[in-house]
Amino acid sequence: MGSYREKMTTFSRLKWQCRRGTRELELLLNHYLEVHYRQAAVEEQCAFRYLLQQEDPELYLLLLGEREPVGSAQKKVLEVLLSASHYSA
Repeated sequence: MGSYREKMTTFSRLKWQCRRGTRELELLLNHYLEVHYRQAAVEEQCAFRYLLQQEDPELYLLLLGEREPVGSAQKKVLEVLLSASHYSA
């Protein structure tokens, strides 16, 4: 377990990675990071960080169900992202 400073640096880096070309996608990713990330299981945190490495078109395909998620942790993160879409805007 890292120090508070290391955790904040990691969180800040993730926050920066949530920046996207569309406001809608940025809102979804930031909502997950702010509300769900810290309480998520380690596997889900890894899945979220993996999703942040993807290009926007790939994320849209996953969110629209055009591509299958890789593993149950990624599926869970996508479900949370989609449920947050009802509350964002």
